[in-house]
Amino acid sequence: MWLPLLVVLGLILLYRWYRQSRILENLSDKYVFITGCDSGFGNLLARQLDRRGMKVLAACLTEKGAEELRKETSSRLQTVILDVTNSQSVSSAAKWVSTIVGDKGLWGLVNNAGISVPCGTTEWLKKDDFSKILNVNLLGVIDVTINLLPLIRKARGRVVNVASIAGRLTICSGGYCISKYGVESFSDSLRREMRLFDVKVCIVEPGFFNTQITSEELLKKNMKSNWERLTEEVKKSYGEEYYKKGYDFLDGMQQNCNKKLSLVTDCMEHALTAVHPWTRYSVGWDAKLIFLPLSYLPTVFLDFLLTIGQPKPAQMD
Repeated sequence: MWLPLLVVLGLILLYRWYRQSRILENLSDKYVFITGCDSGFGNLLARQLDRRGMKVLAACLTEKGAEELRKETSSRLQTVILDVTNSQSVSSAAKWVSTIVGDKGLWGLVNNAGISVPCGTTEWLKKDDFSKILNVNLLGVIDVTINLLPLIRKARGRVVNVASIAGRLTICSGGYCISKYGVESFSDSLRREMRLFDVKVCIVEPGFFNTQITSEELLKKNMKSNWERLTEEVKKSYGEEYYKKGYDFLDGMQQNCNKKLSLVTDCMEHALTAVHPWTRYSVGWDAKLIFLPLSYLPTVFLDFLLTIGQPKPAQMD
């Protein structure tokens, strides 16, 4: 009885593997525009696609980042300075891309640029702290995409948006998770609209990876800054112990961050080069085995698991 079922299951898995392993031809003729190439995933992907022979248009926030990237890549790779929070900068970059790709259009757009701070306990933050993250991680993605969509439609290409497992499960306070939930929603609506033009939209959802935006130094500096600007009343309500426990959490998080960034960039590359890319790529053992399964639990169980180790504020003692 079980043998036919196993055979059918094996054939389905074999077909899925074959379908996903098919790669497009003439990759060397295709242009890909990547944001956030100064460091991290964007930098690695730019170098990875350049080695593959694709024509990479790398957007960096700083001239230093652009110069260092050019030194490590071939003459095919071209760079542009881009601040995704500045609509004029985005419009200028889009015009630059248009002059380069011409009638071929833009095959791939990878919205990778992102930040993680300011973040922290909600009461420790201000509206501007939320706005700063949303302007980069969500509104920047939307602005870049809208400006480049005509070129992507022309090539019948791909949009790859870098969200996070934090866009499927709220794992921290502040604007980061909000922005990534927004990227998921924006990508879903865009995917349905672009199907009419044979444009594919993919979402990459990394777990915890050791990049610049998750560096221990950056996050601890953010926490210290948040604490120092609090009123004495708020500090007294939470207590020094609550504040110090936050440092312990960051230490533990850093130890569990995945250092193999190529796991993420390989998924980005597959989304750009496969004949049949996946709609979503959940990347990392933590994303696949912990956070994604947790997101399907009833709220009462999920809240218990995510707060079981949370320190108690001084006011509750």
